[in-house]
Amino acid sequence: MTTEHPSHLAEALRRRRWLISAWPWRALAYLATTVPIAGVLGVGLLVIGAPLLAAANGLRLHSRPPSIALMLFLATGSLTLLALAPLVSYPVAVVERWRVRLVDGRPLPTSPWPGLVARYRSAATWREVAYLFWLGGFAPVAYWVFLVLVLLDLGMISSPWLAGDANQPVVIWQPIDTTGEAIPYAIVGVLLIPVLWYAVGLLAAVQAAVARWLLAHPVDAAALREVTRSRTRLVGAYEAERRRIERDLHDGAQPRLTSLTLQLGLARLDVSEDSPASRPLAVAHDQARGLMVMLRQLVHGIRPQSLTDLGLAGAVRELADTATIPVTVHADLHDELPEIVETTAYFVVSEALGNVVRHSGATRADVRLTRAGGDLVVEVSDDGRGGADPVRGTGLTGLADRVAAVDGRLLLSSPPGGPTLVRVELPCRR
Repeated sequence: MTTEHPSHLAEALRRRRWLISAWPWRALAYLATTVPIAGVLGVGLLVIGAPLLAAANGLRLHSRPPSIALMLFLATGSLTLLALAPLVSYPVAVVERWRVRLVDGRPLPTSPWPGLVARYRSAATWREVAYLFWLGGFAPVAYWVFLVLVLLDLGMISSPWLAGDANQPVVIWQPIDTTGEAIPYAIVGVLLIPVLWYAVGLLAAVQAAVARWLLAHPVDAAALREVTRSRTRLVGAYEAERRRIERDLHDGAQPRLTSLTLQLGLARLDVSEDSPASRPLAVAHDQARGLMVMLRQLVHGIRPQSLTDLGLAGAVRELADTATIPVTVHADLHDELPEIVETTAYFVVSEALGNVVRHSGATRADVRLTRAGGDLVVEVSDDGRGGADPVRGTGLTGLADRVAAVDGRLLLSSPPGGPTLVRVELPCRR
């Protein structure tokens, strides 16, 4: 999913470019493919349900005890309806889960056939049955109302050409005698075309929302909360262990290695160059200095010292200063952030800028750090060639995993030719 293109119809309806985008046509295709399905279901419900409604209505009007035959008919009809509904709803749900992708890029999970007995005992089955009745009952009525509105609008638009005929055209409730009288109605009809396009999108969005609500597998909210709490505890414990290792390396191993390097350096000064011990001592000194650099990098990789000293905005600016291309940092952070969020955001910027330098061919980059509600939003953009793809192993997969570990999400927009935008949203719960 990208930040520039909406992933579903409800989001697209809020965009200014709705009328000139492909979304109205996708919504229209979704509604058009609904017509045969809803029509068949509506006829089926009418054939089975109409006699039941007629019998129940006659019983209510006559206010007399029903006959045994009527009671048997009502019972048989109701049981038939309940027995067929779970079987009919299964193929309909399969088709609807596939068809909803016309207006919603978020796929619905498939539901394999669980077996005949389990089919009748599953809660998901009866949610599909509810969708079946909704599609066969509400959708035809809504579509007929919309069709009447479209025909009225077409009548208003065509009224100037129909005026003057022997049979006076009637636009809404007003007879039209002349073309002059019809022109205002035609203008209003033309102005209503965008409204009808929005109505197409709204009707399709409502139908898709109902489909997603009823056809998605029900979520065990208690289990989901427990998983979330468990993941939060694991991430917190992992971060605490990282900090402990950092302190041990920084306060224990690093000073000792520094002292060892210093002692080896002093020993080299006391040993003449022609001594047999001179070369092994020089190799040991160089290795100790190499270990110092490696240990410093390890400590920096756990939690950069600049992040502790300067905060997130200052540490990111320090990263920008060390980049090989110009990087502009815009930071609007006033509140204190959780430590795990700061660390994750820092490494997101570090990895994203590394990708920009190594892969994008960009001449400049921008980093934005803002707060949006309860989230920290990190955006890294560049003017490079674009075409970033996590499948090609540009570090984006690992970045997404790091973000997901703190319950955040990563959004990527990188069309061929650029520009590329990486947006990360990190919840700041304490």
